[in-house]
Amino acid sequence: MEVTPVMEPCGEASHPDCGIRDVLDRIGDKWSVLVIVELASGVRRFRELQRAIDGISQRMLTLTVRRLERDGLVTRTVYPTVPAQVTYELTERGSSLTLLVKQLADWSLEHKDAIGASRELYDRQNPEQAIR
Repeated sequence: MEVTPVMEPCGEASHPDCGIRDVLDRIGDKWSVLVIVELASGVRRFRELQRAIDGISQRMLTLTVRRLERDGLVTRTVYPTVPAQVTYELTERGSSLTLLVKQLADWSLEHKDAIGASRELYDRQNPEQAIR
């Protein structure tokens, strides 16, 4: 199999395009996608995000928004209140992702039943290889 620049291992002597994997890891992460989809609707407080994203723990949400902020996709604003109020919103760069991420989310929703059925069929036909 031919190794493309995207597939090359990232290191000192690697192809300069290998960094694309790092970006794809971030925007392809399930929690990042869900945070971006939620923030596409507007500014949200931390607890609003946590309630809107089923299954995300406080720690995972904290890590996710921190990483998105580091990548310049999300802005975190702290208001001087007691207790401090913190809001999150997409930056211009983050907003430019919303159409693509929304399409991915819509595609996932449209095909989730068919993919589930394919998985069940595969697992029945290949019980020794079933992924649980």
